[in-house]
Amino acid sequence: MNNCKILGALAAALLIAAMSSVAVGQDKATPQEVVAQLMEAASTLSKTGDLTQFNQEPSLRVWKDTYIFALDCNTMTNAAHPLRPDIRDSEMSSIKDPKGNSIFPNPKGLCEAARKPAGTWAEYWWAKPGEKQGSRKVNYLLGAKGTADAARSGSCQIRYTS
Repeated sequence: MNNCKILGALAAALLIAAMSSVAVGQDKATPQEVVAQLMEAASTLSKTGDLTQFNQEPSLRVWKDTYIFALDCNTMTNAAHPLRPDIRDSEMSSIKDPKGNSIFPNPKGLCEAARKPAGTWAEYWWAKPGEKQGSRKVNYLLGAKGTADAARSGSCQIRYTS
Protein backbone atom coordinates (compact mmCIF):
# COMPACT_ATOMS: atom_id res chain seq x y z
CA MET A 1 0.00 0.00 0.00
CA ASN A 2 1.22 3.48 -0.77
CA ASN A 3 1.09 5.32 2.55
CA CYS A 4 1.03 8.70 0.78
CA LYS A 5 -2.20 7.83 -1.02
CA ILE A 6 -3.91 5.83 1.67
CA LEU A 7 -5.64 7.45 4.59
CA GLY A 8 -7.92 5.66 6.92
CA ALA A 9 -10.34 6.03 9.69
CA LEU A 10 -10.73 3.76 12.62
CA ALA A 11 -13.82 3.32 14.69
CA ALA A 12 -14.95 0.73 17.14
CA ALA A 13 -17.93 -1.54 16.88
CA LEU A 14 -19.29 -1.36 20.37
CA LEU A 15 -22.28 -3.63 20.76
CA ILE A 16 -23.42 -3.07 24.33
CA ALA A 17 -26.97 -3.95 23.46
CA ALA A 18 -26.42 -5.81 20.21
CA MET A 19 -24.36 -8.51 21.82
CA SER A 20 -26.34 -8.78 25.03
CA SER A 21 -27.40 -12.30 24.14
CA VAL A 22 -23.72 -13.24 23.78
CA ALA A 23 -22.48 -10.96 26.53
CA VAL A 24 -24.69 -12.20 29.36
CA GLY A 25 -22.61 -11.98 32.50
CA GLN A 26 -19.85 -9.99 30.80
CA ASP A 27 -18.80 -6.50 31.76
CA LYS A 28 -19.97 -3.66 29.56
CA ALA A 29 -17.35 -1.43 27.96
CA THR A 30 -17.44 2.23 28.92
CA PRO A 31 -17.11 5.02 26.34
CA GLN A 32 -13.68 5.78 27.81
CA GLU A 33 -12.57 2.17 27.28
CA VAL A 34 -13.86 2.23 23.72
CA VAL A 35 -11.93 5.42 22.93
CA ALA A 36 -8.76 4.05 24.55
CA GLN A 37 -9.01 0.71 22.71
CA LEU A 38 -9.74 2.52 19.46
CA MET A 39 -6.75 4.83 19.85
CA GLU A 40 -4.50 1.81 20.46
CA ALA A 41 -6.00 -0.05 17.48
CA ALA A 42 -5.58 3.02 15.24
CA SER A 43 -1.95 3.34 16.29
CA THR A 44 -1.27 -0.35 15.58
CA LEU A 45 -3.08 -0.20 12.24
CA SER A 46 -1.18 2.94 11.30
CA LYS A 47 2.13 1.19 11.98
CA THR A 48 1.36 -2.22 10.45
CA GLY A 49 -1.52 -1.79 7.98
CA ASP A 50 -2.57 -5.30 9.05
CA LEU A 51 -6.32 -5.92 8.89
CA THR A 52 -6.06 -9.51 10.16
CA GLN A 53 -6.49 -8.33 13.75
CA PHE A 54 -10.00 -7.07 12.88
CA ASN A 55 -11.16 -10.32 11.25
CA GLN A 56 -10.54 -12.67 14.16
CA GLU A 57 -12.61 -13.76 17.12
CA PRO A 58 -11.33 -14.13 19.73
CA SER A 59 -8.83 -11.30 19.41
CA LEU A 60 -7.65 -8.18 21.16
CA ARG A 61 -10.21 -6.31 19.06
CA VAL A 62 -13.13 -8.22 20.62
CA TRP A 63 -13.50 -7.58 24.35
CA LYS A 64 -16.27 -7.34 26.94
CA ASP A 65 -19.41 -6.60 24.91
CA THR A 66 -17.50 -4.68 22.25
CA TYR A 67 -15.53 -5.15 19.06
CA ILE A 68 -13.64 -3.08 16.53
CA PHE A 69 -14.00 -3.50 12.77
CA ALA A 70 -12.38 -1.74 9.83
CA LEU A 71 -13.70 0.41 6.98
CA ASP A 72 -11.68 1.28 3.88
CA CYS A 73 -12.15 4.99 3.24
CA ASN A 74 -10.54 4.87 -0.20
CA THR A 75 -12.84 2.22 -1.65
CA MET A 76 -15.71 3.01 0.76
CA THR A 77 -15.99 -0.65 1.78
CA ASN A 78 -16.23 -2.59 5.03
CA ALA A 79 -12.64 -3.89 5.04
CA ALA A 80 -12.68 -6.21 8.06
CA HIS A 81 -15.14 -7.48 10.67
CA PRO A 82 -14.54 -10.04 13.45
CA LEU A 83 -18.14 -11.19 13.81
CA ARG A 84 -19.74 -10.63 10.37
CA PRO A 85 -17.57 -12.11 7.60
CA ASP A 86 -20.61 -11.81 5.31
CA ILE A 87 -20.23 -7.99 5.16
CA ARG A 88 -16.45 -7.89 4.65
CA ASP A 89 -15.56 -6.08 1.42
CA SER A 90 -19.16 -4.84 1.03
CA GLU A 91 -19.70 -1.29 -0.15
CA MET A 92 -20.44 0.81 2.92
CA SER A 93 -23.59 2.29 1.40
CA SER A 94 -24.98 -1.21 0.70
CA ILE A 95 -25.00 -2.29 4.38
CA LYS A 96 -28.57 -1.81 5.60
CA ASP A 97 -30.23 -1.57 8.98
CA PRO A 98 -33.38 -3.59 9.80
CA LYS A 99 -35.50 -0.73 8.42
CA GLY A 100 -33.75 -0.92 5.03
CA ASN A 101 -31.71 2.27 5.47
CA SER A 102 -27.97 2.41 4.87
CA ILE A 103 -26.01 2.45 8.13
CA PHE A 104 -23.49 4.60 6.23
CA PRO A 105 -25.73 7.15 4.45
CA ASN A 106 -22.73 9.45 3.76
CA PRO A 107 -19.58 7.29 3.78
CA LYS A 108 -17.34 10.04 2.41
CA GLY A 109 -18.49 12.55 5.04
CA LEU A 110 -18.12 9.94 7.78
CA CYS A 111 -14.55 9.16 6.72
CA GLU A 112 -13.67 12.86 6.51
CA ALA A 113 -15.00 13.42 10.04
CA ALA A 114 -13.10 10.38 11.33
CA ARG A 115 -9.84 11.82 9.98
CA LYS A 116 -10.12 14.82 12.31
CA PRO A 117 -7.75 14.59 15.32
CA ALA A 118 -10.61 13.98 17.78
CA GLY A 119 -12.44 11.54 15.50
CA THR A 120 -16.22 11.60 15.43
CA TRP A 121 -19.33 9.96 16.87
CA ALA A 122 -22.11 8.58 14.67
CA GLU A 123 -25.22 6.48 15.19
CA TYR A 124 -27.20 3.84 13.32
CA TRP A 125 -29.60 0.93 13.91
CA TRP A 126 -28.30 -2.64 14.07
CA ALA A 127 -30.02 -5.97 14.74
CA LYS A 128 -28.72 -8.40 17.33
CA PRO A 129 -28.23 -11.96 16.08
CA GLY A 130 -31.72 -13.37 15.47
CA GLU A 131 -33.37 -9.98 16.02
CA LYS A 132 -35.46 -8.24 13.38
CA GLN A 133 -36.20 -4.85 14.99
CA GLY A 134 -32.69 -3.61 15.70
CA SER A 135 -31.39 -1.21 18.32
CA ARG A 136 -29.82 2.25 18.27
CA LYS A 137 -26.01 2.14 18.21
CA VAL A 138 -23.59 4.99 18.82
CA ASN A 139 -20.20 4.69 17.13
CA TYR A 140 -16.84 6.30 17.63
CA LEU A 141 -14.57 6.66 14.59
CA LEU A 142 -10.95 7.76 14.52
CA GLY A 143 -8.46 8.23 11.70
CA ALA A 144 -5.49 5.86 11.41
CA LYS A 145 -2.75 7.72 9.59
CA GLY A 146 -1.22 5.96 6.61
CA THR A 147 -4.08 3.48 6.09
CA ALA A 148 -7.38 3.34 4.30
CA ASP A 149 -9.09 1.40 7.05
CA ALA A 150 -11.71 2.32 9.61
CA ALA A 151 -13.50 0.54 12.41
CA ARG A 152 -16.72 1.52 14.12
CA SER A 153 -18.41 1.35 17.54
CA GLY A 154 -22.09 1.15 18.42
CA SER A 155 -24.07 1.17 21.65
CA CYS A 156 -27.62 1.69 22.79
CA GLN A 157 -26.51 2.95 26.17
CA ILE A 158 -24.03 5.75 25.39
CA ARG A 159 -25.67 9.15 25.48
CA TYR A 160 -24.07 12.21 23.96
CA THR A 161 -25.02 15.66 22.72
CA SER A 162 -23.57 17.41 19.75
